Amino acid sequence: MQTQRKIIHIDMDAFYASVEQRDFPEYIGKPIIVGGKPEGRGGVVATASYEARKFGIRSAMPSKKAQQLCPDAIFVYPRFTAYKEASKKIREIFERYTDLIEPLSLDEAFLDVTENKKNITSAIEIAKQIKLAIKEELNLTASAGVSSGKFVAKIASDMNKPDGLTFIAPEKIEEFMERLPVEKFFGVGKVTADKMKGMGIYKGIDLKKMSEEDLVQHFGKSGRFYYKIVRGIDNRQVQPHRETKSMGAEDTFSEDLTTVEAMNQELDKIAEVVVTRLQKYNLKGRTITLKIKYHNFQQITRNHSFNKGIGDIETIINTVKELLIKTNLENKKVRLLGISLSNFGKIKEKLSKIENGQLKLVFD
Repeated sequence: MQTQRKIIHIDMDAFYASVEQRDFPEYIGKPIIVGGKPEGRGGVVATASYEARKFGIRSAMPSKKAQQLCPDAIFVYPRFTAYKEASKKIREIFERYTDLIEPLSLDEAFLDVTENKKNITSAIEIAKQIKLAIKEELNLTASAGVSSGKFVAKIASDMNKPDGLTFIAPEKIEEFMERLPVEKFFGVGKVTADKMKGMGIYKGIDLKKMSEEDLVQHFGKSGRFYYKIVRGIDNRQVQPHRETKSMGAEDTFSEDLTTVEAMNQELDKIAEVVVTRLQKYNLKGRTITLKIKYHNFQQITRNHSFNKGIGDIETIINTVKELLIKTNLENKKVRLLGISLSNFGKIKEKLSKIENGQLKLVFD
């Protein structure tokens, strides 16, 4: 008989803002926004404290809009060194229980505790101990989701934030998925959710009525995933060495852009979102890609590659603006712009040559 898997998803609560409030007590209880300031080029929100979220402020929102929603908000520029240090210590707490850890970013990870270093039979107990250690040792709070699969564990961790712990038993998963609104499904953004609702699909139970063939026809390869996951089938393994292929952001505009100046202003905002995400995932890419979708839905991409990893906003902005100029924009209306970085590569050790009797390593 196959052992029932025990998966925990840990998600830190308003991580960047919580670190700021921990390190600067004068911020405690106040609406803190971590991200670019509203003046100047126009920043974006990386994250916001729960006091700020009450005003409807959310990640990736333009800072000017956030300031309008909460004029008393305190804007704090991100301190990624501090966040990475806290993330490292959180990882060390995880490693007391298991080596099967799949980080999704600095502030969240999957843990497979089916077999664990402390031989604790209850995944709920392990989640409690991890949450307590994070609180006592780092003065931060985390929320946890516990189940037999990654998908449900991730959803569960978001259900009772902050400082929550939610367990979805294996025998309850299918019922849980039937009640779940489609916009809560992983990978279902606003456009896909609207498409589903236009087809009369509002919850998992509606999705379950569709055949796999119909779902594939309407949603491509994601349709197969939806078909399985709504039935509680999720055999994906926790991958300790998960490789990120690309990282980026894009925006669809309510009105088509017709001038280079307007496009450049939007690229400034998108680039800031991209850099924030790169910092969060501790990534630098060697290839920068500009994505353009015109008013007639024609789509093109242009890219430029470097011989080293890039992560700074100046290089990204300058590169995508140069790529934009090289496209034929005459009489073109633009409805979407996107920026992504890829070609992150791995640190590879290889023999280059022997120097003074010493092995010289080359890092890619």
